[in-house]
Order: sequence, then structure tokens, then C-alpha cells
Amino acid sequence: MSDATATSSMDQPPTEAALRRMPKRDYMNRRQQMFFRQRLLAMREKIEVDLATYRLALQSDERQPDDFDLASAEEDRRYLLRTIERNIGLLKKVDGALRRLATGDYGYCLESGEPIGIERLLARPTAEYSIDVKARQESRERHYVHHRS
Repeated sequence: MSDATATSSMDQPPTEAALRRMPKRDYMNRRQQMFFRQRLLAMREKIEVDLATYRLALQSDERQPDDFDLASAEEDRRYLLRTIERNIGLLKKVDGALRRLATGDYGYCLESGEPIGIERLLARPTAEYSIDVKARQESRERHYVHHRS
């Protein structure tokens, strides 16, 4: 393999399969960061396209001839608004993950500082907590909700 080929392949993000095969000691190396940056940017682009589509759908001002159609249209609007809110929340998480990538904090639990892990990041690229910390948080939330009701 020539030096140019070796350099060019190192300048490309790895495939998901190659990412999974990397040794744990290489966690959050430059190529892994490139992979997740590319994935997060693609997520961001898709969310922005979806938001534009949803907003256009909200702007359509069709007059509904009867009460049933009006009620159905109103329910559709509420659904669209909830979807927009969820997408805006996800967009904020993606932007936060991109900021953590830029500062070198991406891939590490915000609470424990431990690695989140490649598998978890592949499943949820915006993950902020390791699976153990997240499980404890959810357990506390369930306990709190259970005791409040």
C-alpha cells in the first residue's frame, strides 16, 4: 500500500463494521470522531428537512367544510406540533453532541466521565450517559414517580 493510499484511508471515517472491530484502547480516536461527526451531521440535516416539511404542512390553511373534518384537521395540527417539538429537542441533542465532539468530550458520560461505548453510541449517537448511569437515573425517576402517585 502506498503512503498516499494509507493517508487517504486514515482521512476517511471508518465503516460501522470497522468501527466495531477497533480495539477498546482506540476509543474516540480521530477516525471514530470523524465517523460520529458524519453521522450526527447527517442526522441534523434530516431533522432540518423534516422540520421544514412539517412547518409547511402547518402553514396550509385549508378550510374544513364540517365539524368532523375540522376536528380531524385540528388533531392533525396537534400531532404535527408535537412532532415538531420532538424534532427540535432532538436537534438540540445533536447540536450538543457536535459541541462535545469539538471539545473532545463526546463519547464520555457527563456524570461519571467513563466511556459511553461504541455500541451505545451507534444505537444512540446523542447519548450523554453510560448505560449504567442512565439505568440508575431511570430507576430513580421511576421510584420518584411511584412515590408521588
